[in-house]
Amino acid sequence: MSKDRKGRQTPTQSFVLPYKDTRGQEAIDLYNKSGREAIPWQELLICDIMAVNGDGLWVHTKFGYSVPRRNGKNEIIAMREMIGVKKGERILHTAHRTTTTHSAWERLYNLLSKAGVAIISSYRAYGKEHIEVEGGGIVEFRTRTSKGGLGEGFDTLIIDEAQEYQDDHEAALKYVVTDSRNPQTIFCGTPPTPVSSGTVFTKLRDKVLAGEAVNSGWAEWSVENETDPRDKESWYETNPSLGYHLTERAILDEIGTDDIDFMIQRLGYWIKYNLKSAISEAEWNQLKAYKLPELKGKLAVGIKYGKDGENAALSIAVKTTDDKVLVESVDCRPTRAGNGWIIEFLRAADAHKVIVDGANGQQLLVADMKEAKLKTPVLPTVKEIISANAMFEQAVWSESICHMGQPSLTQSVSNCMKRSIGSNGGFGYKSIKEGVEVALLDSAILANWAINTFKEKKKQRISY
Repeated sequence: MSKDRKGRQTPTQSFVLPYKDTRGQEAIDLYNKSGREAIPWQELLICDIMAVNGDGLWVHTKFGYSVPRRNGKNEIIAMREMIGVKKGERILHTAHRTTTTHSAWERLYNLLSKAGVAIISSYRAYGKEHIEVEGGGIVEFRTRTSKGGLGEGFDTLIIDEAQEYQDDHEAALKYVVTDSRNPQTIFCGTPPTPVSSGTVFTKLRDKVLAGEAVNSGWAEWSVENETDPRDKESWYETNPSLGYHLTERAILDEIGTDDIDFMIQRLGYWIKYNLKSAISEAEWNQLKAYKLPELKGKLAVGIKYGKDGENAALSIAVKTTDDKVLVESVDCRPTRAGNGWIIEFLRAADAHKVIVDGANGQQLLVADMKEAKLKTPVLPTVKEIISANAMFEQAVWSESICHMGQPSLTQSVSNCMKRSIGSNGGFGYKSIKEGVEVALLDSAILANWAINTFKEKKKQRISY
């Protein structure tokens, strides 16, 4: 390991609402007074968590984050609690295990003492730990139960070991901050294992990353797909403290016979086999046309270069005489095969509009089309991509779209989940099944958007 090499300091995936001000620096300064020093990724995350609006209220009333073990994710919680209790907040820190709450009490007590914050009362008995500081700020530590915290009023709720946070726990705890003028709930954990009991953490992640949660943020360090445990590049991508207090040698020693557990705990991998597709196969099959409908007008073409740069997909859309849109995928080929097959199709097709998206091949295709003397394609903006995705979803639900049941397109559509784009509820799609190329779906979405957005120019008729 290069002594200068560090783990990735920014999340691999996140959703943070826009903000201009944060109280994060206050938290960092107080934490650093304890003799410890915040790592850049910790500084970035605490600033996002403690972002405030023009009224001084938290931008994110809920914020969840997932970081592989031994990276120092609990230091974020400690920073938030240190500044919160000093400012007079009432904080409830909950965890799945009693040993975890006790460790959290011990950590906070030591940090506050070393930072010079006057502690006027502390209680260290297992299961009933608390710390009170000068000014009235207090932190209570509790092991979660279906009744824990009811009837008590707090400003901040900490959900430690969030992967074990269950629905009945949430039903009991979510109201403890209701009466606060400026409430905040923070979820901290790792991806759930196959035996984890909690579901709330996963639901929060899915909703926030899909842009469907209100006043909520998310950050994670993770691999998207199953990965070789010995791939050092993935270690640095998912462990932000690697090169600080975490070492390659320590990670190497963790590798055993259970690759899935290693990927979850060390690489932040979220198991996908329990995920539900945003569009089910049954819903998609409901739109199937069992014979080719009567068509009118020219084709619209959608071309999408996949996020990983491996594949390029091409789909078409055309209006039917009953005012629906027929979509069909033409092909999906490796990008290393070049753009020749796309150019050949475009030369032969009677297309009135071509849409091309995907930074991995967009500009190269534009150049190839120019050389082939084809019309310049449309390169959609982010705003237009968001609009295209929303339009496609609406078309599915209103049944104004149809298809011929292509297995490849069906597979892509029925194995997708939403991902957020921007910060205003915009969304796209990503695959939930390894080996399924979402670019096929994306190209069909682009074609559908084109046929509905760009009207054909009719030839002017002159009569005397």
